[in-house]
Amino acid sequence: MPTIRTRAPMRLDLGGGWTDVPPFSTEVGGAVLNTAIARYARVTLSPREDGHIRLASDDYHAIVAGSLTHALTYNGELDLLKAAVTAAGAPAVDLASSSDAPPGAGLGASASVGVALLGALNVLRPQWPCAALADRAHHLEIDIGVAGGRQDQYAALNGGFQFLEFHDPAATATRVDVPPAVLDALRRDFVLVYTGRSRVSGNIIATVMGAYRRGEPRTTQALRRLKAIAVEMRDALLAGDLPGFGALLSENWACQKALDPSTTTPQIDALFDLARRHGATGGKALGAGGGGCVLFYAPNSSGELHARLVAGDLTVFDFDFDFEGLQVEADG
Repeated sequence: MPTIRTRAPMRLDLGGGWTDVPPFSTEVGGAVLNTAIARYARVTLSPREDGHIRLASDDYHAIVAGSLTHALTYNGELDLLKAAVTAAGAPAVDLASSSDAPPGAGLGASASVGVALLGALNVLRPQWPCAALADRAHHLEIDIGVAGGRQDQYAALNGGFQFLEFHDPAATATRVDVPPAVLDALRRDFVLVYTGRSRVSGNIIATVMGAYRRGEPRTTQALRRLKAIAVEMRDALLAGDLPGFGALLSENWACQKALDPSTTTPQIDALFDLARRHGATGGKALGAGGGGCVLFYAPNSSGELHARLVAGDLTVFDFDFDFEGLQVEADG
C-alpha cells in the first residue's frame, strides 16, 4: 500500500459564526459565510504490518505509539488522531499531522486536521462518500468531547467561499462565486494578524450557549443578528459592495462581543484601535475569539497596517484563498 498524503485548508469565518453551534443551530437554524485559505493541515499515512500504531503531531510535538488497544485510549494526548483511527476501524498505521498555523489560532485548524485525517484513512479503508467527510470529521470532535459547530469542516472539505445553512441535522453548503475584481480587492486589503495567544474555544462556546439556553435576551438577539449578517455579507460580496462588506464585518464583531465578554481582551481591543487609526474599516476576531487571529479589512491601507503590526512584534500571516478543498495523493 502506498504512502497517502492529504491536505485540507483552514478558513476565515467572515459572518454568522456561532449560529452553526447547537442548540441554536437545532432550534433556530444557522447561517455562515466563510472562505477557505491556502494555509493547510497536512496528514501523512503509511500502513503497518506489525499490528501496531504510531501517531505523531508536529503541532503538539507529541508521539503516541504502541499496541492499538493501548494507543487508542482517550487521555488528552492526540485524541483527535485516535478518534479518526477508531472511526476507520483501527487499522495499524503510521500517521503524522501538521498545520500551517499554531493551535488555537481561530482558523479552524482542528477541523482541517480531522478532514485531512479522514481523507487519508478513507483511501486505506474506503467507507465514507466524500460528501460525508465534513460531518464525519465534526463527529470526531464530539467523540472526544470538544464543543463546536460544523462550518470549519465544510470549509476544509470543499474550499472556496461558502454560504452554509444549518438546521440540525441538515446542512447545506452553497459555493459563493465572488466576482474576480472583488477577490483581488480582498487579497489586497485583508490583513490577518496572530495575537500570539491561543484560546480554547470550547470554554467560550459552553458559556455562550449556556446563556442562550437560559434565554438571555442579549445573547439571543446577537445570535439572530449574526445569522442575518451572513446573508447580507454574502449579498454584499456578490454585488461588489465592499464598503458594505467592511461595515458588516465590524457589526459581526460587535455581535460577537455581545455574546460574552470573554470573546475579546484588552490586547484585542488595542489592536482594533490601532487598525482603525491606520485605515481599517472592518474587522473581527476569528473563531470563538478571546485570542487567536484577528482579521482586518483595510482598503488602500493594508500595507501601512501590516507594517505597524509587525513593528509591534505581532505576526501577520500572508495567505491566499483556496478553491480546491481536500486534496489526496498516494505515492508508489
